[in-house]
Amino acid sequence: MKLNTLKKKLHKSKKRVGRGIGSGLGKTCGRGAKGQKSRSGVSIKAYEGGQMPIYRRLPKRGFNSLYKDEKNVAINLDLISKLIKSKKFDSSKLIDLRKFFLKSKTSKRVKIKVLGTGEIIDKVSILADKFSKSAQNKIEKAGGKIELNKQN
Repeated sequence: MKLNTLKKKLHKSKKRVGRGIGSGLGKTCGRGAKGQKSRSGVSIKAYEGGQMPIYRRLPKRGFNSLYKDEKNVAINLDLISKLIKSKKFDSSKLIDLRKFFLKSKTSKRVKIKVLGTGEIIDKVSILADKFSKSAQNKIEKAGGKIELNKQN
């Protein structure tokens, strides 16, 4: 037995139809004889001869959520405190995270959530869509306030 007969064929050769009687795919090219299925452009796979097709017999299933595009952007407290230290946020004014992180007005479905990773020392008042319990506790412990965005 030769070694090269044991190897799998890496490239399957294209079926060459209509190349004479000896090829096995001559004359009718393996499509049988006459009829709609022997012609090109056949699309009768879903038709079941007048019987109610299976795709209409079966009930609709599933659910398409209106809010599947909705995304949460997580922002940790340590990032907010870094931005306050680098003077990008003024701790004496209300910090609107939506204006800072979401520049485009097309991002209405995006919600900003403040998470409690890290520490915040400054007394700040933050406006966001959602707050985790730990973030809320840390901000209030530092003497700050949280405000929920009322648009969404």
